[in-house]
Amino acid sequence: MDKNEIDLVYLWVDGNDPVWQNKRNAIIGCPEEKSAVNCEGRYADNDELKYSLRSVCMYAPWIRRIFIVTDNQIPAWLDTSDPRIRIVDHKEIMPGNSLPCFNSSVIEHFICRIPGLSERFLYANDDMYINRPVTPDMFFASDGLPIIRLNRRFLRKYYLLFNERFRKKPLSNYNTIVRNAADLVEKKFGVYIGGKAHHNIDSYLKSDCIRVEEMFKKELQPTFSNHVREPDDIQRSIYHYVALAEKRGHLRYVTQKESLRIHIQNPRHYEKLKKFNPMLFCMNDSEYAHDEDRRAASEFLQRRFPEKSKFEKD
Repeated sequence: MDKNEIDLVYLWVDGNDPVWQNKRNAIIGCPEEKSAVNCEGRYADNDELKYSLRSVCMYAPWIRRIFIVTDNQIPAWLDTSDPRIRIVDHKEIMPGNSLPCFNSSVIEHFICRIPGLSERFLYANDDMYINRPVTPDMFFASDGLPIIRLNRRFLRKYYLLFNERFRKKPLSNYNTIVRNAADLVEKKFGVYIGGKAHHNIDSYLKSDCIRVEEMFKKELQPTFSNHVREPDDIQRSIYHYVALAEKRGHLRYVTQKESLRIHIQNPRHYEKLKKFNPMLFCMNDSEYAHDEDRRAASEFLQRRFPEKSKFEKD
């Protein structure tokens, strides 16, 4: 394994594309404004990927190759002739029963099958950004194992149980599918890992992902035909939870100085970004955001990353 080879994988969708919209609507219907699993914010494209790539060029030029996983789409501004960039269509890595897929929780299980992907790789959504210079050792330790960043959650297992059974408060889809992953790892290894993904760029070993898929093949296979998010999905946290259970990863609980999640509908979160100057930040769209919030986010990103990257057309 060449420790100097680290690739970056993105998921990307242009939810403004009418061809793609027709495909989605035929399977799961039009977006619902307040739906956590099928809202406009889950698919809207406001050039987030363009600005994320600008941040990579500025602060992580050592990344070897960048793979963009899409559903038969290519960003209009992207220079695909650049040898460091490759578009990967869903059909190239996913089985027929998964297609078409509008469920990132399923798509994420197949990124380790990208042909030519390096053993050590980073994974990001298109709304994740590097905010200051980073080096490989911020993502992988000297022994080659990934640094696993989680948000600390004390007694999370019991907190979720209390909310669900006693407060009669239903869990969100996200909390449900993360718990599914934690429960499987507890059953297999006897350890419950309650930390939640920090919702920012993460580190993985390809061989470990493939091994975990085989380890939980029986549990994962039925979920691969979930075209939209479902309660039985198993979130990608399972790869990190197994790595921690097997001591094949280094746990790091993050603070807002390292990893910050901005909810674009909350103007105060922009002040947090200025205050903490984190290593990584995410501009999270959701069912709570409106078009004016998205416009404000785009304007902010243009100010933050004004210079074109080498991956953009002239």
